[in-house]
Amino acid sequence: MKGDRVEIVVDAGDTTRTYEVVASRAGRRVETAVRRGVVEVSEVTRNGSVVRTARFMANRVLALVEQPVPREDSSEKGPA
Repeated sequence: MKGDRVEIVVDAGDTTRTYEVVASRAGRRVETAVRRGVVEVSEVTRNGSVVRTARFMANRVLALVEQPVPREDSSEKGPA
């Protein structure tokens, strides 16, 4: 959903760097995958097409924080 984001903190030698991948439009989501020593974070459309991808070496990633947008369910709302 729009607003979903993933923050990636990476060891850059003497410092750390923080990157963000954000679902920038309605209907897009952010997916995370770890394959063969690579962390891959992608923004994906409803159809499954990848819009953009960020790749990091897994041994350099210090933290991976997924921050979904709070969803409102109609079942959680009380009577009007």
